[in-house]
Amino acid sequence: MPTRRTFLKEAATGAVLLGSQTPLALAGMLDAHAEAGKSRVVIARDPALHASGSQLDSARVGALLDRAIAGYTGIQQPVAAWKHIVAQGHAEGKVIGLKTNGLGGKGISTHAVLVFAIAERLQQAGVKPGNILVWDRNARDLEACGLTINTDPSRIRCYGSDVSGFEDNVETFGASHARFSKILTRDCAMVINLPILKDHSMSGVTFAMKNMYGVVERPQDLHGGGCNPGVADLNAFPVIREKIHLTIGDAMSSVYDGGPGFHPERLWFPNALIVGEDRVALDHTAWGLLERKRAEVGMPTFEAAGRPPRYIDTAADATHRLGTNDPQRIHLLEI
Repeated sequence: MPTRRTFLKEAATGAVLLGSQTPLALAGMLDAHAEAGKSRVVIARDPALHASGSQLDSARVGALLDRAIAGYTGIQQPVAAWKHIVAQGHAEGKVIGLKTNGLGGKGISTHAVLVFAIAERLQQAGVKPGNILVWDRNARDLEACGLTINTDPSRIRCYGSDVSGFEDNVETFGASHARFSKILTRDCAMVINLPILKDHSMSGVTFAMKNMYGVVERPQDLHGGGCNPGVADLNAFPVIREKIHLTIGDAMSSVYDGGPGFHPERLWFPNALIVGEDRVALDHTAWGLLERKRAEVGMPTFEAAGRPPRYIDTAADATHRLGTNDPQRIHLLEI
């Protein structure tokens, strides 16, 4: 995978990309203080993100990432914000994983330009290239994101669980059983979750929590009941609960029906990144975005379509305690 050293070369200090966003970042710090105790979710948008058609403007993606992270952390300077993220994950000098999603194919997968921008910022924050590992289920899914397989430990690595393999032991939580990728269990000290916002034919919504289906050997075993309680159970396993420290959700493009595969007739461009740590609050927010888009084009709600994302409520219950689905306990910052 290319490291794209020149991708954000004009923004090594953040002055160029974030200079015009200083008031928003300062507002974010004030909001964070005022809303202490609530789960913070940031939606950062740039209506001009796509230069022409479906082509992304890489400089604007970098600027949007910086704005989203500043809004979430309350730290104005991008490199300082990323140093804070790494420290919060206790990942200094350790491997940081970037978990993408390429299941939907080339038309609806985590965008490589976002992966490059995050990898660049991590390096500027002092993370060695060999301590950045971009991964997914297999080579096919990574290549669908526009990434190149690389196992060279001196560079940013990019490979799937088809290379690392899975643990021998089957673990159990609730009604669910799983064998986890060794990338998650052995290689990474911290994982940044990079899902893409999509409709799902069974669970209704696929975003932060369901992206974890890509870290187990047999995700098909977790699809019963509209993926409920499968999604919630999976995210409650300690290895996922403890290592997934941050989600930077790719909502630069999305499908609002027919997912999780690519259906160009249902493609839309929210031109946004959705950032947070509370995976339940993130999925609740994503659900709302998809419902509004479906209403806009005259489509039924997920409930009416027979596939409401009930796993979100389950994930918030007293058994799972993965986060909140109560809008009164979610601080949503739209910038």
